[in-house]
Amino acid sequence: MDFGVEGPLHWYSTSGTPDYLQSCLPYGAVNGLPMNFVTYQEPFEGASCAGMLTYWQNGSAEYREWIMAPLLEPLVVGQTYYSSFRANAAFGGNAEYPQIWLASDKVGMRFSTMAIPPWNVGDPYSVPPNQAHILYPQILADTLGWTLVSGSFVADSAYQYVMIGQFFSNALTDTLHFADPNSVFPWYPYAYTLVDAVCVSASPEGCDLGQGVGEQLATGPVLFPNPAKDQLIVGRCAGAEAQVLDAVGRMLWQGLITSDDWVLEVGSFARGAYVLRMAHRGQVESYKFVLTE
Repeated sequence: MDFGVEGPLHWYSTSGTPDYLQSCLPYGAVNGLPMNFVTYQEPFEGASCAGMLTYWQNGSAEYREWIMAPLLEPLVVGQTYYSSFRANAAFGGNAEYPQIWLASDKVGMRFSTMAIPPWNVGDPYSVPPNQAHILYPQILADTLGWTLVSGSFVADSAYQYVMIGQFFSNALTDTLHFADPNSVFPWYPYAYTLVDAVCVSASPEGCDLGQGVGEQLATGPVLFPNPAKDQLIVGRCAGAEAQVLDAVGRMLWQGLITSDDWVLEVGSFARGAYVLRMAHRGQVESYKFVLTE
């Protein structure tokens, strides 16, 4: 079953044909659990989970499968939110030929102020926006256990919808081969990821964040001065991949923070509020800073 009329309540596809995998189906059914056409896996919780292609090597369309659902209430601009879900890399399954031979990075969560129309067969493929609010920066290659994808961000808009998938182009995606392409036939250069236990909360205790948030903050980044004028110093975050977003979510800069007292030159930025988003040690955190005259 897909994410159409027989999919999970409130969820639907905004790109491609993701799958609704269910334990209630006969053993070995195409969309069954634990055995199905792409993998063998028990759900993380309950009796079902989602499955979607998160990378497709062939062609210029850069096919991805995304799912979307409405939030219970709009997010409040300026408030910090905590989000998580569980993900598992598919491999094997009971199809005539094994279907999945790759794992990909950057599986994540993205928020929207508007509902994207449901995707139907024949519609053009969606273009990856190269942006996610929460993501797993490493290659998600664990085919046995469920990997926690979690983080926090400051809402820069009154988001009303959440999406799950891989939202980056092939050029920005790293992959891992589960098998040598020359050793298998046919070769299917796909990455397929299972998703379960999606959570969005205004409280750090509301979602599973792995390590305690208090512990994260105690050793996490320090931004100063804030407000800033010409330079913003980012402390205690060497090795983080970072982005600067303006008040409407446009990315103005991205790069790597190379030291524990790293300087971001902001003198040429317009005065106002910004968000510094950093992926570091398997977590994604967002921090607000202000530029003044």
